[in-house]
Amino acid sequence: MPIATPEIYNEMLDRAKAGKFAYPAINVTSSQTLHAALRGFAEAESDGIIQISTGGAEFLGGQYSKDMVTGAVALAEFAHIVAAKYDVTIALHTDHCPKDKLDGYVRPLLDVSAERVAKGENPLFQSHMWDGSAETLADNLAIGQELLAKAAAAKIILEVEITPTGGEEDGVTHEINDELYTTVDDAIRTAEALGLGEKGRYLLAASFGNVHGVYKPGNVVLRPELLKDLQQGVAERFGKADPFDFVFHGGSGSTAEEIATALENGVVKMNLDTDTQYAFTRPVADHMFKNYDGVLKVDGEVGSKKTYDPRTWGKLAEASMAKRVTEACAALRSTGTKLK
Repeated sequence: MPIATPEIYNEMLDRAKAGKFAYPAINVTSSQTLHAALRGFAEAESDGIIQISTGGAEFLGGQYSKDMVTGAVALAEFAHIVAAKYDVTIALHTDHCPKDKLDGYVRPLLDVSAERVAKGENPLFQSHMWDGSAETLADNLAIGQELLAKAAAAKIILEVEITPTGGEEDGVTHEINDELYTTVDDAIRTAEALGLGEKGRYLLAASFGNVHGVYKPGNVVLRPELLKDLQQGVAERFGKADPFDFVFHGGSGSTAEEIATALENGVVKMNLDTDTQYAFTRPVADHMFKNYDGVLKVDGEVGSKKTYDPRTWGKLAEASMAKRVTEACAALRSTGTKLK
């Protein structure tokens, strides 16, 4: 059962929270990056999450039509087939989706899974993300309530981002400033609107100074200890210990200590995109520089077919990205924790 059923996905998240580890959530944009992620999880003996952003889905839909739903469905269906060859369990997820893209992405994908569930099948994706961080918290949570009800009906987990993450992710941009920290009041309002599981399970992307993209150490002040305050504040109000399953966004460049603190405070999923993109592209650049006279027909020559064959440099890219995924598993303590 390489692609998790709804029941198995819930078990994965429960095990991560109880065991103080998190699953790397790897963004993919092609069949090759999908295989790289699967390979990395398999080599680490870790279950994991593979996700597709709106931009990734548009790219997968082809540059002729750029249809996000087509791209996401196509790769998800492909994943259901090829993941069977990897001895790990994988959940499929869609990443950041802002309000203006809901009708062209998450809502149609929820409908696809609802149709499957109505026929007695499992949903195509196991979770979807609603990114309302650019909206007021009231509007964000109102849309979250609607989406959570639809997700729960389709046996899908919803991820919500209630306050801004800095930087830029597929066109959603937030400044790096003091607003990048979720307050206890924000968390309480979230629990009041979305419940604490009784209305459907959701993952919470809270902000503790996170920034998407590339940044040097010292440019961003992460405060993962804030997550403990959010857990305690809501627990005191509602009487449920450790109520939230947190997601760590913008983790590139984080220290081992920051990651460890986040894990201790309820993070069960950490997104990786920037680092895996670089890991995939770096050996390709190296190959092209070292073999320029083979990949190019220089001075009227014919080049070297074996050198410019995409399989030649593509294998290097897959291996490099897979290695970065195994490193992420080690950092997040998921290595060796796969379901038996």
